[in-house]
Amino acid sequence: MTSPRVAAPVLPVVAVVAALALPITADAEGGATPADAVSGLLVLWCAVRLLRDRRRPLTRTAAVVLGLPVVGLALAAAGAGDPGAGVAGLGRYLQVFVLVPTAVLLCVRGRSDFRVVAWSFVGLALWQGAVGTHQYVTGTGASYAGEDIRAVGTFGAGDVMGMATVVSFGLVCAVGLALAPATAKQRAWALVCSALLVLPLAVSFSRGAWIATAVACGLQVVLAGLRRAVVTFAAVTAVGVVLVGGLGIGSAMLQDRISSITRVADAPDQSVTDRYTMWAAAVGMWREQPLTGVGLKGFPEHRDSHASLALSSGSDIAGAGTAYQKQSLLSPHNMYLLVLSEQGLIGLLTLGGSWLALGVCGARGLARARHDSGSRDRGRDGVSGRGADGIVPGTGGTDRRPGGVDCGLVACGLVAWMLVDFVYADIGGPTTVLTAVCFGLVAWWALADRTATGAAPVGAPTTRVPEEAGAR
Repeated sequence: MTSPRVAAPVLPVVAVVAALALPITADAEGGATPADAVSGLLVLWCAVRLLRDRRRPLTRTAAVVLGLPVVGLALAAAGAGDPGAGVAGLGRYLQVFVLVPTAVLLCVRGRSDFRVVAWSFVGLALWQGAVGTHQYVTGTGASYAGEDIRAVGTFGAGDVMGMATVVSFGLVCAVGLALAPATAKQRAWALVCSALLVLPLAVSFSRGAWIATAVACGLQVVLAGLRRAVVTFAAVTAVGVVLVGGLGIGSAMLQDRISSITRVADAPDQSVTDRYTMWAAAVGMWREQPLTGVGLKGFPEHRDSHASLALSSGSDIAGAGTAYQKQSLLSPHNMYLLVLSEQGLIGLLTLGGSWLALGVCGARGLARARHDSGSRDRGRDGVSGRGADGIVPGTGGTDRRPGGVDCGLVACGLVAWMLVDFVYADIGGPTTVLTAVCFGLVAWWALADRTATGAAPVGAPTTRVPEEAGAR
């Protein structure tokens, strides 16, 4: 267990995650939140530390990958129809995709710090999931199909994707920590947390979160080993058949929501129709300005001139302490099309290129970690020294995985989740800052140079423990 003193440099990152446990007031929906304020303090703290230490904080590759989006963002901000909105949009994008990820990368010193942040994701997911499950059981959630049963946690009816996003991140972290545990205790707790988070994710009724989580967790299982993947998928299928088919667990609404995933093309509901209409509007904007787009924050202004009559006046929200109201549709709910429409091809190539580079570098890092771990295991008298619980006997429960495979699985799962979810959603709402922290964790795994003695992370002590001084 990491002591608070040892984990102190990464606690500001944990504070950003913890701030999302606070209730979101109706007036704060769509505006700045306590988590945004804490993330700003995190960036400021890192900047002060860097100026004081006077050292180069990033490798050349990390600087290029994390700085690449700035090019497209600057051009899109300069071409915005409303200069004020353009500057505000530039600040938001820099916060989410450049500044906070860089700060997280600098604060995380090694695998132990990475795990501390991953467990904070799980803890936040358990809290929000508990609130959401209570809302579903007591009928005090957001309105869904005429009943106040949709689990939204503390985010309210104005951000129905908030709890689903938090729970999804927590579930992905828990699965990654369980598949390649540093200790037997880590596996046990991660498995318990994974099971507990399935219910709140289900009653969030978020199809996009379901799909992204299924893809991310499935990818994690495959990356952990093909043999284990076959066994795991078979076990999950068997449990699902028993619970749903045999015992009939799962409400009719939940089953209908699941089946609606296959009907989004043949018989879409109004929410899907609105989404298709806004996607078409985003493509229309891009065709008019293919290189630079219509400018940051320009989608709402140009939406009506490009959308068809199939677009409704807004989505209905109610419940969870919110009176009935119409919520305007101000984005295409597709991150790729939002970037394409507002930033053009230049913005999509720079921002999307940064995401792709993080994914590729993260996957390569995981492959190296698995190879290093397997080589060292086989190096013990020519055979694997693992016990039944995955721990090498005689190590006293320490991390016998020199490559930190669990961290790699968490990082790959998180980036996969975000890249899939961006097909159905875009940035916005309180959980946007959590997306920034996720990119920071992925960036640390994919880009941080943990072997260079002269590039110690921000806040790291002069003397470093053996685990943190080595490669991943």
